[in-house]
Amino acid sequence: MRKRCSLVGMPGSGKSTVGRQLARRLNVPFIDLDQRLEEVLGATIRQYFEERGEEAFREREAQLLAELTAAPGDMILSTGGGAVLREDNRTRLLAGGGSVMYLRATPDEIYKRIRHDKTRPLLQVANPLQRLRELYATRDPLYRAASHYVIETGRPTVNTLVNMIVMQLEMDPQA
Repeated sequence: MRKRCSLVGMPGSGKSTVGRQLARRLNVPFIDLDQRLEEVLGATIRQYFEERGEEAFREREAQLLAELTAAPGDMILSTGGGAVLREDNRTRLLAGGGSVMYLRATPDEIYKRIRHDKTRPLLQVANPLQRLRELYATRDPLYRAASHYVIETGRPTVNTLVNMIVMQLEMDPQA
């Protein structure tokens, strides 16, 4: 079984948490795209957004995603919540030589998980739940278009989600 998988989904859907555990279970490198971007940019994503704007950020994100999806070897890649906004990124993910899993969570579930997280620029608005609902309405079809499988993250524990993904990878000719 090839151990290459990308995780897509809304901010707070569990991509980083599940990805770390999945990589540990499969004994492969874990790469968090947002974390790697911050290293490359020399600034937090929030700072880069404020200084250069979203378009400049999305361009750098697309460049790094292209490098990572073209790189050889096994890995678990956790993408940023907005990585699917560009069609090129969705195409790269699907062609990247592994399975793409959409970790799907409803806006209400996400809000319950991250409502106290002050580090997420997404929630620093007057009505964060409404903002999550708007993002979900726009992005859900894009996550579906960029993935091979949809994994519902509502009830299962992280360990159960990891087990579900491992089972999917074992059955998947893409992986």
